[in-house]
Amino acid sequence: MKLDIRYAEHPNDAKGYDTKAMREHFLFEKVFIEDEISLAYTHSDRVVFGGAYPKTKCLKLEGGKDFGSDVFLDRRELGVICISGGGCVCVDGTEYKMKKGDGLYIGKGVKDVVFCGDKDDPAKFYLASAPAHTAYPVVFIPVEKANPRKLGEPATVNVRTIYQYVHPAVCQSCQLVMGMTILEPGSVWNTMPCHTHERRMEVYFYFDVAPDGVVFHLHGKPDETRHIVMQNEQAVISPSWSIHSGVGTASYTFIWAMAGENQTFDDMDTIKTTELK
Repeated sequence: MKLDIRYAEHPNDAKGYDTKAMREHFLFEKVFIEDEISLAYTHSDRVVFGGAYPKTKCLKLEGGKDFGSDVFLDRRELGVICISGGGCVCVDGTEYKMKKGDGLYIGKGVKDVVFCGDKDDPAKFYLASAPAHTAYPVVFIPVEKANPRKLGEPATVNVRTIYQYVHPAVCQSCQLVMGMTILEPGSVWNTMPCHTHERRMEVYFYFDVAPDGVVFHLHGKPDETRHIVMQNEQAVISPSWSIHSGVGTASYTFIWAMAGENQTFDDMDTIKTTELK
């Protein structure tokens, strides 16, 4: 299991970063590695995120010194969404068969989590984890049972459906909130007007991006904006002080995961477009 540790940044420091520094601090370029669990650990709310890609063998989620326990979920909770292919996640001996779009919540205290892929089309599992103080039950969340919210207008090219997976409307969790947003063809903005939420950090994972396409993920404080150019199957850390928004060269899908002070999805501070700099 590979772990990339990222430290938290003060916004006054981050506004001086050049392109290379922005990418080094906030972008996680290699989410999926064949037959590996590849994770990033950000000190921003102690969130862990990344991918499990069991192409030819099953992969076990493990703890270690960085987590203070040999069991990854001793003091954590975990959200999983399958982004392609098929496979299963075995949770303390119980198997959950998953296809693209299916999700799974795994609570604190689970000892064994093993990812396996189908032989012909092995799954890619996207993972997000946050510290947890209470043990909640494991919940399988097929996309049909996720909570959908349709937002946006064709005139502003941001028609999208937000599917809430790990969310109070679907299942209990300690602080992790996680879901998937699918943009309709012809729409490219994932949030505009953009917003901040000082009470929660967020990680974006972009996928279903065309081979010759990119997403410009917007970053920084409203009066000190930056962008990070992202390709397919890459993730980016958005600290609580940063704006949360992005625009692609064509439609795409992304998974968002949040952790922090509360789980209220609409707890955000909208920024007028005329205030951006």
